[in-house]
Amino acid sequence: MTALGDLIGIDDRTVLVLGQELDLAHDQPDVANALVHRAGDTLVLVDTGVTPAFRAALRAAADRVGPWSRALLLTTHGHPDHVGNNDLADELGVPAEHCVPAPDLDQMRDPESYWVRSFERIAWATPLPAPALADKVMSLFAPMRPFAATTRTYEERPPERIRIGSLRFTGWTFADGAVRVLRSQGHCAGHVIVHLGDCGVLHLSDEGNGPCGAMVDADQLKIQTVLGAVAGLFEQEEAAVLTDGHTFAVRRGAEAASHLDGLLAQATTLQEAALGLTGGNGPIRPSAFTTRYAQAIAELGAGGANPNEMFTAMMALNQLRELGLRPEPTGDADAPWSRPALRNPAPPR
Repeated sequence: MTALGDLIGIDDRTVLVLGQELDLAHDQPDVANALVHRAGDTLVLVDTGVTPAFRAALRAAADRVGPWSRALLLTTHGHPDHVGNNDLADELGVPAEHCVPAPDLDQMRDPESYWVRSFERIAWATPLPAPALADKVMSLFAPMRPFAATTRTYEERPPERIRIGSLRFTGWTFADGAVRVLRSQGHCAGHVIVHLGDCGVLHLSDEGNGPCGAMVDADQLKIQTVLGAVAGLFEQEEAAVLTDGHTFAVRRGAEAASHLDGLLAQATTLQEAALGLTGGNGPIRPSAFTTRYAQAIAELGAGGANPNEMFTAMMALNQLRELGLRPEPTGDADAPWSRPALRNPAPPR
């Protein structure tokens, strides 16, 4: 059993700081895991979670991996469970750099609008209207300080072509190349993953949150592509340790590759099951589809991080879209979805 702020030592200069699961019924925010590492004389923080208790755990982990004389804070994406303590970079007493993904800036500046947009899509599955629910959810993530004095976007740096073994990525390098930030953009629009070359740690953050993304800006192809690429890094022994944002575990070597392959297998199995649940080409209401989709998830054991009815509904909509279905333009969140008719355009007169 783990508790918020527990530290898992990976080596003498790398620590995984454990977060906690979301529990809306008890007003408990989810807190993402954070990675703390020392590369030479640079303290590297990957995400900062949220809550004062987690902030204290980050400070303890930073002391544990020291000594360091500069700091680098890397934000993997803009969701509130990852960014609440980002102003910690201002309190470390050393020159600090903080980078965030540009596509996530809007949601970091105005997270409630992002979650209103997410909840409006599943109005039939939420206990409150979207604005009230977004306000309630965001009230759990306090204090929320996603920016530091030195915050800049990754995209203000020139993009780099990064080769790791036989695999090729784009992104940015830091700490004389020891830290590689790789663009992934599956879980949400700006998502990145982090590879620590000097200790072999690959931090997947939230790209492994189940076989189907839930977020309104998720990209299923990119999720699966990055899972396959990261599995390749482990097969080539270019990565040795896998960590992520929400499973409170450290996976090594073949275990990590097997875990990633398992997620990919779940993704194809779940999509196949979803195809059967749509009942052919006829229209289907999201609420009815979600009920059956939730059963398929349970049978597969593939709920991902923070499983709950709302996130399942969000996944179900993304799965319908992935299958090529589209909603009727009625303005009703539970309007039927169906495949567009395939007709050639009428000839011009």
